[in-house]
Amino acid sequence: MNNLLSVVSVILYLAAFLLSFLVVYILIPPFSKLAFKLDFVDKPRKDVERKLHREPIPLTASYAIFIGFFAAYLAVSREITWETGALFAGGILLLAIGTLDDWYKTKGKDFPALPKLIVQLSAAVLVYVSGNVFTGFYNPFSGDYIVLPVILQFVLTILWIFGVTTVINFSDGLDGLAGGLSAISAATLFIVALTMGQSNSAIMAIILVGVTLAYLKYNKPPAKVFMGDAGATFLGFLLAVIALDGAFKQATVLSLFIPILALGVPIFDNLFVVVKRFMQGKPMYQADASQAHYRLLRAGLNHKQALMVLMLLSTCLGLSSIILMLVQV
Repeated sequence: MNNLLSVVSVILYLAAFLLSFLVVYILIPPFSKLAFKLDFVDKPRKDVERKLHREPIPLTASYAIFIGFFAAYLAVSREITWETGALFAGGILLLAIGTLDDWYKTKGKDFPALPKLIVQLSAAVLVYVSGNVFTGFYNPFSGDYIVLPVILQFVLTILWIFGVTTVINFSDGLDGLAGGLSAISAATLFIVALTMGQSNSAIMAIILVGVTLAYLKYNKPPAKVFMGDAGATFLGFLLAVIALDGAFKQATVLSLFIPILALGVPIFDNLFVVVKRFMQGKPMYQADASQAHYRLLRAGLNHKQALMVLMLLSTCLGLSSIILMLVQV
């Protein structure tokens, strides 16, 4: 009986991965053609260091990613819960505000930071209200579960979702980088969820691996398509929710670091960036070229070399989180 359940689970995860991959892979080309018709493309600007491409690039991969994720998730899970509804509604909010932000960029303008902040926080609140919450952790000495005060549960949950959403978006500055980091983080969270017996988190994670790998088929250097702020914030939002639904549930003090390590490269890099901007008196949302990938390029690495360095570092941190999880099991 156990062997049969294992076979069914493997088939389910494989089906979720393949469906999400195929949907995104098939949808990106027609969305790209539509982008050129609508002039919804990221145009090169020689005077801006962050604009590394030299040809107009479609900004429509986010819609294929969104459709691919939810098509696979609903097909495999076959249930609609409050948490699913919050995930969908939050994704729609991020997609909408991200599209506005991307549209402004196509005109060479910057979208105001405040509306983005409000919408991203609103998406996080929806997840909290649905019941997907960081409630506490196990005391390693007594074995008792320590339930945090409600206000602290709210603040930590919102900060985690908002923070991961933001750092993945900030990392989207090099062909293949945000998608690659998201794929590695999702694969890590998938292994963690499997080991901890958290099937829903595992399903979401393997679907996210599928959509990001399909996106990377078009976004690897030199990129043929971008996901823009709409797609990057959506991926960050999903990663944050997957960690809340899986790795953070019933965690010990030590295992709280598992999802942090799984997302280590974007988290630690952007903490450095935020602190640097704060020290210089710059707004957190002011775009510049201070992320690790820009620093590596200025150090003399080419695009592919900088990408490989960050992918390798992310993989090492992901393996570290898996080792930490195995020590806890």
